[in-house]
Amino acid sequence: MSLDMPVTAPAAATPDAAPPEDSALLTELAGLFGRILELDRVPADGNFFLLGGDSLIATRVLSAVARGHGVELAFDDFLADPTPAGLAARIVAARADHAARAAAR
Repeated sequence: MSLDMPVTAPAAATPDAAPPEDSALLTELAGLFGRILELDRVPADGNFFLLGGDSLIATRVLSAVARGHGVELAFDDFLADPTPAGLAARIVAARADHAARAAAR
């Protein structure tokens, strides 16, 4: 069974999309997609798999996110919304969760 299952339509905007103040994060993630996929430009809603990515290359994105942001996202997180905006929302949510856990200690 192959994990390289392309999504047939771009992901719809979700209420948990990255807020405007995280536009730098969104720009960074779009640039990361572009570098990894060797594309000049990737829109915020650019679907990684429709742009030519596959599951092996996706691990490079997740590794870069972990190194650059200290956030370990699961592959399923990436599959849920494989766009720069989707990843930005998950990074923001993971940071908030980490902060809430730290405050509860």
